[in-house]
Amino acid sequence: MRGLSGQGFRHLVLDELSGGIVEKLDPASAASVNASGLAKASPMGMGLYRIEPVGLVGSVRTRQVQLDVRPKGRLGLSRLLFLLSYAGDQGFRDDAVAAAEDPGLWSALASSLVQLAERALQRGVLQGYLAVDESLRTVKGRIRISDQISRRPGMLVPLEVSYDEFTVDIAENRILRAALERMSRVPGVRPEVLSRLRQLKGKLDDVTRLQSGAPLPPWRANRMNARYHAALRLAEVILRNASAEPGEGQQETASFVVDMDRVFEDFVGKALRQAMAAFPGEMRLQYNALLNEAVRDSDRLSVRPDAVHLLGGRPVVVYDAKYRARSDRGASLSGDHFQMLAYCTALQVPTAWLVYAGAGEMKLRRILNTDIDIVEFPLDLSRPPSEILAAIADLAEQSWGEVVRQARLAG
Repeated sequence: MRGLSGQGFRHLVLDELSGGIVEKLDPASAASVNASGLAKASPMGMGLYRIEPVGLVGSVRTRQVQLDVRPKGRLGLSRLLFLLSYAGDQGFRDDAVAAAEDPGLWSALASSLVQLAERALQRGVLQGYLAVDESLRTVKGRIRISDQISRRPGMLVPLEVSYDEFTVDIAENRILRAALERMSRVPGVRPEVLSRLRQLKGKLDDVTRLQSGAPLPPWRANRMNARYHAALRLAEVILRNASAEPGEGQQETASFVVDMDRVFEDFVGKALRQAMAAFPGEMRLQYNALLNEAVRDSDRLSVRPDAVHLLGGRPVVVYDAKYRARSDRGASLSGDHFQMLAYCTALQVPTAWLVYAGAGEMKLRRILNTDIDIVEFPLDLSRPPSEILAAIADLAEQSWGEVVRQARLAG
């Protein structure tokens, strides 16, 4: 952890597993830190605040200060964007989004978005067909008979019609415009990058602005919008995890906050499901199962492992992802194994795979007085994306091999 400063601006850096730091903050910046949810800033008097991580990573920035809470193992922005994007879209390529080489998160995000958006818009703004419902005095497209009767009984005009319009006002451009606007409001973005953000946004002025807080419009990757894919992946990451708005006292503030526990679970589940598609059966994520017998619903206990592979509708192997490795501060090795033992017992499977984020050797633990094995499988997130996915493929192959071995023993 460290503090950097220059020309009145201070840059504070925390590791997500650290115990926190004591630093001087102005009240508005402390309020912005607390409002972001990234960390807890507690007043200690004389302008000092104790700043403690709360299990999330990211950055919050005001005109006076930037606080970064960085992932364990010095996980860089490129790797973080890979995990976020893959978790959001199973078809994501491991080389589709690469962060610009910049030590600051905000500058790296802004520069990356500019580079990808410029590439997307190089051949002009993408156009596509948009379904439009409208009231017209002439026929265009098809008449919506039910709406015509219910809204205008006995009237011939105007007509309730639906038609497809070829336009730039499509989901892909709305998402890209929203991300460009959000990054252009981040305080402290370098002037040359800010200028490029605004120039790109200007190309999309004819596109409808997304309302703040509204869900992102759905889009589907295809050959026609292929040049937009990388920019859209990053734009969605920014819109789902970053905010930039006036803070307390109209102080401009921006925050990018990520729950690494959820990101790691989502990534492992989706990557593992894709890898296990090469083997018989089906994988289900966030699988619900009963733990106990109970007459009343209120007495029922349930378990919900991250992933379960089924063969003929019967669970044969269970997986759970833990971002905090056994060596991490605050991790509970015994608690993780008690949980895996409960999964195996409830699902009647002999082997559970506990996927940890971190380096190390795979370790098998045989549970006393049972036939249950729990395998600790480390996944080193500092490796290149292709190697991370290769490790997931190895996990799938080894776990399926164990299913086959157990079936032979039972036969």
